[in-house]
Amino acid sequence: MSCVHASCWPRERDALLAFKRGINDTHDVLASWQKRRHDCCSWTGVACSNETGHVTELDISGLGLVGQISASLLSLQHLEYLNLNNTFLLGPNGHAFPEFLCSLHSLRHLDISHTPFSGRLPPQLANLSNLEYLDLSWTSMHGRAPEFLFSYKNLRYLDLSDTPFSGRLPPQFANSSKLEHLDLSSTFLSGTILPQLGNLSNLRHLGLGFTQDIHTSDISWLNRLHFLEYIDMSGIDLSTADAFLVANKIPSLKALLLINCSLPNANLTLLHLNLTKLEQLHLARNYLGHPIETCWFWNISSIKDLGLGETYLYGPFPGALGGMTSLQRLDFSNNGNSATMAVDLKNLCDLEELSLKGSLAFGNITKFVRKLPQCSSIKLFFLSLRDNNMTGILPDMMGHLNGLRYLYLSNNSITGAIPYGLRNLTSLERIDLCLNQLTGQIPMLPRSLIGVGISMNCLSGPLPLDFGAPNLTELSLSSNHLTGHVPRAICQLQNLVTLDLSSNLLEGEFPSCSTMPNMEFLILSNNNFSGNFPSWLQNSSSLVFLDLAVNKFYGMLPTWIGELVKLRFLQLNHNMFYGDIPVSITNLILLQHFSLASNNISGSIPSPLSKLIAMTLEHPPRLGSDKYVHGDSNKDILSVVMKQQELKYGTSAVNEMVGIDLSLNHLTGGIPNEITSLNGLLNLNLSWNHLGGKIPMKIGDMKSLESLDFSRNNLSGEIPTSLSNLTYLGSLDLSYDHLAGRIPTGRQLDTLYTENPCMYSGNIALCGPPLEKNCPGNIAPKHGNQQQGSGNGYDPVLFFYFGLAAGFVAGLWVVLCVLLFKRSWRIAYLRLYDKLYDIVYVFVVVTWGQDNQLTDALNQVRPI
Repeated sequence: MSCVHASCWPRERDALLAFKRGINDTHDVLASWQKRRHDCCSWTGVACSNETGHVTELDISGLGLVGQISASLLSLQHLEYLNLNNTFLLGPNGHAFPEFLCSLHSLRHLDISHTPFSGRLPPQLANLSNLEYLDLSWTSMHGRAPEFLFSYKNLRYLDLSDTPFSGRLPPQFANSSKLEHLDLSSTFLSGTILPQLGNLSNLRHLGLGFTQDIHTSDISWLNRLHFLEYIDMSGIDLSTADAFLVANKIPSLKALLLINCSLPNANLTLLHLNLTKLEQLHLARNYLGHPIETCWFWNISSIKDLGLGETYLYGPFPGALGGMTSLQRLDFSNNGNSATMAVDLKNLCDLEELSLKGSLAFGNITKFVRKLPQCSSIKLFFLSLRDNNMTGILPDMMGHLNGLRYLYLSNNSITGAIPYGLRNLTSLERIDLCLNQLTGQIPMLPRSLIGVGISMNCLSGPLPLDFGAPNLTELSLSSNHLTGHVPRAICQLQNLVTLDLSSNLLEGEFPSCSTMPNMEFLILSNNNFSGNFPSWLQNSSSLVFLDLAVNKFYGMLPTWIGELVKLRFLQLNHNMFYGDIPVSITNLILLQHFSLASNNISGSIPSPLSKLIAMTLEHPPRLGSDKYVHGDSNKDILSVVMKQQELKYGTSAVNEMVGIDLSLNHLTGGIPNEITSLNGLLNLNLSWNHLGGKIPMKIGDMKSLESLDFSRNNLSGEIPTSLSNLTYLGSLDLSYDHLAGRIPTGRQLDTLYTENPCMYSGNIALCGPPLEKNCPGNIAPKHGNQQQGSGNGYDPVLFFYFGLAAGFVAGLWVVLCVLLFKRSWRIAYLRLYDKLYDIVYVFVVVTWGQDNQLTDALNQVRPI
């Protein structure tokens, strides 16, 4: 919209420029906001009135994003963490924040903390007195929300949602009598909801959900808002507010969002149901805990979106569900596996999403599939039956589901083979069949697939020569009985991000692919693969997680491994690699877990370990485990020998592990002092090597250590007293080295010895508590850096020798002083010295002559 005037009002232009000066426009989106461009009505995000030229709209919500946020994120219905930090948000329509993200109801943390706009609002913004539309949502504006934001008398639309604004809800709301849209959800505003909101008689949209600390005990003022269509009060305690009775008195209502509101139940009886226009009802995360069929809303045929996740409703679904022909989305997930579904859903032709994960007590997958919509135009694209107790065989004919894009059936008891008819689902993008009892070989897959998860089944035979899906990004076939070689066709999957073939019976060399540029997760562990370190990985610069453990790989580690700068997890243990550890590995500044255990590695440990910055962080950045196909969230992808046991980490917990394991090799030299700079390490295992020298004195600086194993080496010297600073240490093993001296004391070390009395075994020169062997002189233990001493402050043996030496020195000085100052004593001393000299001289000459005569006599009688 452009104004009649040649330029906008100067006062309003100056207010906008002040706004720009006060924010951090990281992507220069407001480049058009320049003083020399007088007409501010043409600036990005600004609109003016044609009649007056006054600024009437300011909308900088979600301007821009490099690339678009795809609506395919809807498939991540289990997603709980989404990091869009430092991204530039743009929705599928090209100009607004993608609203579909709001339908990810499992989402518990959304990080957009570094959006393009951040800063504080200047007071000059109050000069935009004719403002009718203000949208600052999804920006990083912070500080207390200025009161003038709620004082614009002409304002019809105000959206501050998902911003860090703080402060209390101001009473100035009542002045904005024209307000139709008010959204303060997901802000840091606090205080009691003011009943003055009931004076906003034109209000149609009210968003107060998931604010920091907004509370109320009375919402009866809602009944005065006769045009209200949308209410979001999620996260507000409404346990005593009679929310459903109040809502039933607002017949205009189309959306009611009361997620996590401590609602006591939903089984009340409404004598006259007024909510005939209700389309969206979300009651997730309220512990309702009564039979499903007693809920009050089943007879509202207008409902399109029904969210009942984590409500713990139980029992059979009512037959009325089959008559809700307007229903597009039903989320009944994570309800404790206490529900049953016997309702025929064939007539729900508008149904698009159905999620019953973790909610059904039992069911037969064949019968269930046959009850799904069977209309001429199928809209169902999302089906999740994960984590139920479903049995039976997948039907070969599923033509009535030809619009299905996301199929999640993991963690059930489905048997039989993967049906060949699956290939007829030409729209299918992701399929998750993990953790079932499927048998047989892997068939040809639909070409449309981009994600396949069939891990943890009983599949056998060789891999298919052609997977049939050229656009695959995730392929997880781990923990089956697959045999043979990996076909070269795997190299044609150039879009692969995740490839997991671990825990099978595969053998031979992995095909030498020219390049797989998008590969981030490559997991080949627990097979019989052989050959050198895969050379084609040199071009996989995106690699984050590499696991070749428990195979038969051999050869030397390449120096170019240091070029994989995004690598964070490197597992090469239990192979036959030999040679030195490349120094270039210290270039991997993001590396947080490195295991080379049980190989034939020799040489020394690289010294520049301080360059491994990720091992110095208390909380390393989260690994993008959402790259995994959904069922693989149940899979352990990291195995670590720690605390003298094997610990396994799944895709969600793997971020917690920071460690180095070089045990069971032939390493020599000493332990580099630089290793103590890695104060984020949880696990350090250097056992069963030939390491010598001393334990680094600053070992106590590694304050995060939970497990430390230096056993079975040639370490010598004393155990550093700083070891007692490791208060998180849960396992320590220093056995079978050549350590000597007194063992340091400390509450943590004493506890560890009680749990593992062998942790000092094989060090015969160690002494002192907790061992029974006393140290020489029964020297008491040191405390910190103080000198050792007996319990009463001194050592008697040491005191005796000190006194003896002091007496000798004192006596010598007395004699010398007397000889120096008393002449008669000095003459007598010299005469005595001369007399002794003569006696000794005569004795030596006589003795020497007798020895020579005896020697001559012996020579004369020696036989020839």
